[in-house]
Amino acid sequence: MTVSMESHQVFQGAGKVETSLCLDDWILGLHQALLILLILGKWLLPLGGGVTRDELSQLLLIFVGTAADILEFSTETLSDVKENSPELVYIILGVWSWSMLQFPPHLAVVAPDESVDPANDSLVYRRSTDMWNIMESLIIQDGPFLVVRLLVLIYYQHLHLMLLFFTAKNFLVVILNVYRLAVICFDYRNKYSNRNDIF
Repeated sequence: MTVSMESHQVFQGAGKVETSLCLDDWILGLHQALLILLILGKWLLPLGGGVTRDELSQLLLIFVGTAADILEFSTETLSDVKENSPELVYIILGVWSWSMLQFPPHLAVVAPDESVDPANDSLVYRRSTDMWNIMESLIIQDGPFLVVRLLVLIYYQHLHLMLLFFTAKNFLVVILNVYRLAVICFDYRNKYSNRNDIF
């Protein structure tokens, strides 16, 4: 009898905790749990595709920073527009879902295997890791985040310091990635033209 009374009290306590948490807390908790499970799953799964343990540790550190940025994007931006625009909520959740596509592949740390084709001197082959990092940032994360935040700032006219800071951060990352891409292409072109001059 005492056991059933104790279990009843435990369930009542759990019910109070459940009802005291609002829907936003549950959504935030589920986002956090999903991102943590993705990182832990990547860590615990067998290595594949020629990824070494050192590369995997680099990838996991990148994922932790990426997950923090994605979590901030969804929670901070959603809190700005939730009551005012259901359409923008769908856009934000769509961009959030799109940004999650960077977790399954592990191309950000995999360098080309020099033994496969040493004669292949193409830019994409030699700098595939750098190119992937740049494209991932521009197309999957910082580019879409910047567009949504500018939409919130300009069209929906929500203005506060954190939104301005993260918009500026995304803008800076996009500009730096475009600059880095230009530097990589320029250096490759110079190297290729110098080699042709020698021959």
